[in-house]
Amino acid sequence: MQNLVEERRHLMEEKTAQRYANARGAYSGIAPVTERSGNKKWIHFRGACPKFLRQSFHEWAGHSVAHSPWARSYYQQQRERGKGHHAAVRGLAFKWIRIVFRCSKDRVAYDESRYLAALAKRNSPLAAVAAGTIP
Repeated sequence: MQNLVEERRHLMEEKTAQRYANARGAYSGIAPVTERSGNKKWIHFRGACPKFLRQSFHEWAGHSVAHSPWARSYYQQQRERGKGHHAAVRGLAFKWIRIVFRCSKDRVAYDESRYLAALAKRNSPLAAVAAGTIP
């Protein structure tokens, strides 16, 4: 019984942390806005946000494509799915926000090899592409 209680507490902590990471993405202007009315649904660029923060994350993510194998893989994956350059970079920036949030929560520095190992553990297609096993 005690083990079940501990598992639930841990799961709730993870969900709360995920919500905070998502809220940071929304605050920074990187996360898109989804609106619904009746049977229609549309997604658009977030306008109400700190512009400098949004631009900083956007530029950081754009530069990471040249220096990080998994970031390059993610960007290419988004482009192949039909996303434009800026939409792909914003998606990458959202991933970076979540990574930075987790690093700050755990009080550890970002380590590319550790992140690639985590991707491989979850069988992410990004890990295989970033490792060079799939062209």
